[in-house]
Amino acid sequence: MSDTTARVLQLLGLLQSRPVWTGPELAERLGVTTRSVRRDVGRLRELGYPVQASQGIGGGYQLGAGKALPPLLLDSEEAVAVAVCLRLAAGGTVAGVGEAAVRTMAKLDQVLPARLRAQVAAVQQSTITLESSPVSVDSVALLALAQGIREHVRVTFDYESRTGERSERRVEPYRLAATGRRWYLMAYDLDREDWRTFRLDRMTTVVTGTWRFRPRESPDAEEFIRRAMAHGGYQFNARLRMAVDADTMQRMVPPTVGTVEPIDEHSCLLEVGAEDLDVMAAHLPRFGVDFVVLDPPELREAIRRMADRMTRVAGTS
Repeated sequence: MSDTTARVLQLLGLLQSRPVWTGPELAERLGVTTRSVRRDVGRLRELGYPVQASQGIGGGYQLGAGKALPPLLLDSEEAVAVAVCLRLAAGGTVAGVGEAAVRTMAKLDQVLPARLRAQVAAVQQSTITLESSPVSVDSVALLALAQGIREHVRVTFDYESRTGERSERRVEPYRLAATGRRWYLMAYDLDREDWRTFRLDRMTTVVTGTWRFRPRESPDAEEFIRRAMAHGGYQFNARLRMAVDADTMQRMVPPTVGTVEPIDEHSCLLEVGAEDLDVMAAHLPRFGVDFVVLDPPELREAIRRMADRMTRVAGTS
């Protein structure tokens, strides 16, 4: 009986680890026959776990959503990871999640063994979170987008651009990206017939539809979102030839701030965006690298104004 109980618990853990398992896959992982798998699935159903089964290509066993959330089975490393992530979420960028994270942390702390509780406490006591003016996003919208990505269904939402222009967007959602300060969605815009990135804090009325789509061949999500963050949505985009090799420049410029491309072994092309050219002019000399402004011409004027101002300040007693 103890072996059967242990195997059923192991089966539950497997069903929680990924969306669908075939009978032969589960049998191989558990070291039993597919008939035994069917019996163990029946035992889980008797305990109230909604295990669904489907036939054909892509079919198999799947743990469905029941009236109540079934207990999660976590190993030691998973439990510590969840506890630490909840601690970060308690002060994170998703509106309404902080309070829920605190409640969940309290529940998890009650059932953690003393050894794991000590590990979590050590991480929490040795970690501080530096506030960087995060922008909160609607947790309901975040979950709706995640559902659209997972189930390959279209999503609609109202969107406000950087200039304040509002529009309704119909997209095929592909990836979500969190930067620690903002959340972004990479999606295929059906009306513009091209890939786009959207800031979640500029979305309202996010609705997950029922129209399923077949995922398209897409650009690399990480590179696409980073480039969009570095250049998209800014009033000004600058191109500069920097008198340093690309590897050195990349160590000075985070990928979410600008992109660097090599020109030769002694110079590279830096592309950055900004809302204020005077602010950009003040920051560029901090690299300690000579550079030539390729675009826009207005940046050269901003640098001249900054140079004149610094010259006056330096000459003041």
